[in-house]
Amino acid sequence: MSDSSGDRIELRGLRVLGFCGVPEEERARAQPLEIDLDLGLDLIDAARDDDLDRTVDYGALCDAVSACVTDRPAALLEHLAQRVAEVALGLDVRVSWVTVAVRKLRPPVPHDLVTAGVRVTRRP
Repeated sequence: MSDSSGDRIELRGLRVLGFCGVPEEERARAQPLEIDLDLGLDLIDAARDDDLDRTVDYGALCDAVSACVTDRPAALLEHLAQRVAEVALGLDVRVSWVTVAVRKLRPPVPHDLVTAGVRVTRRP
């Protein structure tokens, strides 16, 4: 394995309908969420060999993240981001870290606010 510590997979703008909010009525209805993921892993073998088995299948990752978000409600975006990070880290042992950003696209506040979100970084 070479030193490719700066390698990462970046996924931007995964849109899902999820159930997230402190008030029960907010958790009762699906709302649009947007998720970004950065995964740190050595990509040299995948790059050299042009082989999907040597990297993370981001289609499978998107499927797993979408299922995680729609699976059960969360009160806090922080909790939802933690769950997504755990899914991403559990998908492939080669992932050394993950950064997850989760944003509400229509935050229910009485202000002109485009998005509300959190960003967390986790390691296995």
